[in-house]
Amino acid sequence: MAAGEEEGSVAEQEQEPEPAAEEPRSFKDLGVTDVLCEACDQLGWKVPTKIQIEAIPVALQGRDIIGLAETGSGKTGAFALPILQALLEVPQRLFALVLTPTRELAFQISEQFEALGSSIGVQSTVIVGGIDTMSQSLALAKKPHVIIATPGRLVDHLENTKGFNLRALKFLVMDEADRILNMDFETEVDKILKVIPRDRKTFLFSATMTKKVQKLQRAALKNPVKCAVSSKYQTVEKLQQYYIFIPSKFKDSYLVYILNELAGNSFMIFCSTCNNTQRTALLLRNLGFTAIPLHGQMSQNKRLGSLNKFKAKARSILLATDVASRGLDIPHVDVVINFDIPTHSKDYIHRVGRTARAGRSGKSITFVTQYDVELFQRIEHLIGKKLPAFPMQEEEVMMLAERVAEAQRFARMELREQGEKKRSRNDDDDTEEAIGVRNKVAGGKKKKRKAF
Repeated sequence: MAAGEEEGSVAEQEQEPEPAAEEPRSFKDLGVTDVLCEACDQLGWKVPTKIQIEAIPVALQGRDIIGLAETGSGKTGAFALPILQALLEVPQRLFALVLTPTRELAFQISEQFEALGSSIGVQSTVIVGGIDTMSQSLALAKKPHVIIATPGRLVDHLENTKGFNLRALKFLVMDEADRILNMDFETEVDKILKVIPRDRKTFLFSATMTKKVQKLQRAALKNPVKCAVSSKYQTVEKLQQYYIFIPSKFKDSYLVYILNELAGNSFMIFCSTCNNTQRTALLLRNLGFTAIPLHGQMSQNKRLGSLNKFKAKARSILLATDVASRGLDIPHVDVVINFDIPTHSKDYIHRVGRTARAGRSGKSITFVTQYDVELFQRIEHLIGKKLPAFPMQEEEVMMLAERVAEAQRFARMELREQGEKKRSRNDDDDTEEAIGVRNKVAGGKKKKRKAF
């Protein structure tokens, strides 16, 4: 471990201003091969990010890596490029495994592997819950080069899919390792570590260094190099952060006011529960906003559908639980609203990290009610700054109250109706059909009728 720590301190010294002029300016300078440099160019990656500058040369030397980097810092490229370069040198099936905490992040990493490896014919497969295991077994039987998986479903296949094993694996990546462990995947991770070769390269990426991550590091990595690009918790410089202090019962009215004030932007609104995400989406739809929910109780297809509609700008407001707060890269999010304040201060950093990505600017607004003051103070303490209040016209908010109250009533009715429909059909509705004020198709088969 001592050698790893020594190396770590060397990597961290690069943060000092003196060597800045000598920093590599291109992927070629980092040792990335020409064909992959071209792929980076096609993706619009002109210059490497800080974590890529630190991690890629070390990874190409064949060392294990602990990467500590804030969200939106280009971590995927930092591990994908060295893996693809090693694959070019020694082509082999079932070459690399990437473990991620959420399904959406798995699909996103897969897209980047496919894009970077398209010219060299790299095949990747996503193995996550919520999708038919049979089709996944068939995909695994084709022996892809890279598997991107959530731990639970991968263990399921390792135990139950005939002929599938990872005995030839050369690379293991654990992305968002702190989140994987916080979601209680420790048992699954242990099982996976037992059945893959000891003689492998391991990259562990995490936004925060928790005790669990340190324990995992000791168990899974050999003499690792630490690449840390942000030693303390921080938010991106170009992010304008605000708060509003409001009575709990007027939260919905204030939300509608802000969406009107900042109209023309795209919004990501974070709620604490699936139910509140669904309710708020219905409420906003009833008021004519193009809002779409993303939460854990939706089927995988509906979740991906929501995400794709938002990415394609067909919807301007995405309402999400924390399932979406980490890792998702949607370049055009202009404003993040913490409608429900996060109970874990670190989640604040990941949520607001959905905007101001890749050098763009962005805004975040956190709703603080009389019950949230302590949580808000913890967040300010963590990021080391006092946030300014967002300028508001109270009387304009109160003028919205009546319309909002009516929309709340319809949202409650629709939620109740969906609950009954789900019980009778045992299906989940992403509220696209529940359009409330407009004509409504119930279940797709019933005749059109007015919602009220």
